[in-house]
Amino acid sequence: MFRSNNLVARIFERQIRTPPPGTSVYCTRQFYENLVPSHTVYDIKCPDHSFRKFTDDGLYLISFSRNRQEVIVYRPAWLSFSCNGEDCDTHDLPAKANRFESFFTQLYCLSLASSNEHLYKDFFLYIEKSQFGIFATSTTQTHDAPATGGAVHGIPSIEMITFHLVRLEDGVILDEKVFRNDFIYLAHNTGVFLYDDLLAIVSLRYQTIHILQIRDSGHLVDVRAIGAFCHEDDDLFLNSNSQFMAPRPHHSNATHNENDLRDNISIPENSFLGGIKQRLLSFIFRGIWNEETDQSMRVQCLKKKFYFHFQDYVDLVIWKVQFLDRHHLLMKFGSVDGVLSRNADHHPAFFAVYNMEDAEFIAFYQNYADELYFLFEQFVDHFFAPSRNSLHVNFITCHSNNVYALEQLRSLKNKSTSSSQFVKKMLASLPFPCQLQSPSPYFDQSLFRFDEKLISATDRHRQSTDNPIKFISRRQPKVPKFKIKPGPEAGSGDGRTKKISFLFHPSLPLAVSVQQTLFLQQSVVNVHFRR
Repeated sequence: MFRSNNLVARIFERQIRTPPPGTSVYCTRQFYENLVPSHTVYDIKCPDHSFRKFTDDGLYLISFSRNRQEVIVYRPAWLSFSCNGEDCDTHDLPAKANRFESFFTQLYCLSLASSNEHLYKDFFLYIEKSQFGIFATSTTQTHDAPATGGAVHGIPSIEMITFHLVRLEDGVILDEKVFRNDFIYLAHNTGVFLYDDLLAIVSLRYQTIHILQIRDSGHLVDVRAIGAFCHEDDDLFLNSNSQFMAPRPHHSNATHNENDLRDNISIPENSFLGGIKQRLLSFIFRGIWNEETDQSMRVQCLKKKFYFHFQDYVDLVIWKVQFLDRHHLLMKFGSVDGVLSRNADHHPAFFAVYNMEDAEFIAFYQNYADELYFLFEQFVDHFFAPSRNSLHVNFITCHSNNVYALEQLRSLKNKSTSSSQFVKKMLASLPFPCQLQSPSPYFDQSLFRFDEKLISATDRHRQSTDNPIKFISRRQPKVPKFKIKPGPEAGSGDGRTKKISFLFHPSLPLAVSVQQTLFLQQSVVNVHFRR
């Protein structure tokens, strides 16, 4: 839209020109080419906390205490000071600029974990509409717990996992949801997905997807549990029918025999497949059945593709789940060995689309399916399932809405020696974890170009580098707009391995870089802002 790179000229141009329909937000984001972080305060004096993220609306900065017992919530502020000279940009910043309190105001410190619990510092979800936050605490896990009550063998157990719904405005705990003797993978929000007011929690130990609704009143309401049963009345229906299926004994030890028979037909652990597994196998069977019209060929196809792999299908377990919309879930299945493996990409995996309302599967793919990759390449923004109430996350760059990201993806595909391995590698990221990408405009690849090996919108730790990270203008390919340097100009030079994470504010020219060593030392925090 803008013809000039000058900020004042762009403001005047905005007054006399109307952007094309549907592009007003994008045109406004182009002002960030002029409003960039231009100054850094290194090793700022701040509390020894573990800083998690800015909320997607930018109202709060979430952090955790080092003992993982408390949540500390800050409100982003801005450094303000007076200057008597004419050219204030050349003056040194005042001494208070080196204090964390000059940029952030602490709202409260909330204790959530008891003495035998700890907070998951890598887990946090935010409901922007109501400004609620979801935190998780748990006790220590037991790796050799016995698989009882329908639990999957080989999955560890945690005595108690608690989800806390907190009103971030004042730190009031509104509701809690407790899971006992279960296991939910909470690192990087993996086992929990939020879509609008719906929350999906995956119990790996009991292979159950718990769907909860977050009410505006601040209550967590159970909607349904998908696993052994798919409808709310499945348990009642099966138990009522089992009474008629059981024959009446006629000999003296009738009570003993009747109890034994009931145990064999009223959904014991190994008699029936769970509801979700039964529907999955039925869908796979019907899909293979419909591939052939000739009866003899159909039988051979079923033997080869279904019955030969029947036990492999039965042994599949749910790895991850995400919402596609309010009625459909994308599920990832795999072997038990790959559930908690760091090299899960080496294990066979399958994807399935499930309709919660009709309790049926509508699609099933292997993890190297070209059809699924085509959907991933063309419509990957649909897999992010952004909330309808959030304006910020709708502009996160991906290769289905940005030509530069698409070119980068296709370049990687052309360089790959094996098409199937490349597809498998790309699809390994599905389902996407919830709220792990920053909506900051400085990660908009239509505005800036940067090295994604050093920094990206995805929230994760990276290897620290002594070289500055350059953000280069797309309009002027040879002009670096600004630089983010994780450490002081002199460098550290101590030779220790360092990890760094970046927290970008979603709308302000403000970022926080947190540098950590592998030892239990206080992190080095730098604040990057526009002076």
